[in-house]
Amino acid sequence: MKRNKIIFWVATAIIILWEGVMPLSALLFSPEQATIGTRPLGYPDYFAYALIICKVLGVLAISYPKAPAKLKEWAYAGLTFNLIFAFISHACVDQNIGFMLMPLVVLGILAVSYRFNPSIPSIQ
Repeated sequence: MKRNKIIFWVATAIIILWEGVMPLSALLFSPEQATIGTRPLGYPDYFAYALIICKVLGVLAISYPKAPAKLKEWAYAGLTFNLIFAFISHACVDQNIGFMLMPLVVLGILAVSYRFNPSIPSIQ
């Protein structure tokens, strides 16, 4: 049981940093950097801002221990869709293998976080 909690928190901490802290810090401290990943893919600037807000809300829902399990599942789903569509966007637009693989790596870490999340009873 303790091993599962450690695995969950390590994976979740990586997700918190990658999907929550980094985009939010870019938006707050250098807004011109907030669109650096979406503008070359042809998305408008407002899409990047909305995406950052949704990522932060999703990370908060996943990491808050008292959040309802349904909310956590929706947050995992939203982050999963985000990462899948990031892969598809890079595959269709720039075909850079590094940009294509990174969302898949983060998706794998997100899957580990989901699998070991103690507050989602349907997977235990």
